[in-house]
Amino acid sequence: MKKVRLITSLLAAFLATETLLSQQNLSDPPGKLEVAKHPLILEPPAGPQPRKIDLSRLHQESLDLAQLAQSVPAEVDQAGQEKLPKDLSNKLKQIEKLSKHLRTELVP
Repeated sequence: MKKVRLITSLLAAFLATETLLSQQNLSDPPGKLEVAKHPLILEPPAGPQPRKIDLSRLHQESLDLAQLAQSVPAEVDQAGQEKLPKDLSNKLKQIEKLSKHLRTELVP
């Protein structure tokens, strides 16, 4: 008689557990309902911002570039006479810097 009660109570416990487990939807991850409460809203990507070009500054830089470039041939001639001017390297670096800046500002 005790065995029958034990088996009956074990069977009842098993069925109760099985019923509880079958009511849960195990295919959904635990946080799915929480995520569903807060839908993801994507904003469209921002388009390219129009660049503001300071034409007066670029004009001045182009004049500086032209002036530096005009002074280089005379200094190169001096280098041919084995008289290398000290500031030739700096002038060439400045020419390179100005030309790169003008290119990035003016050429898309």
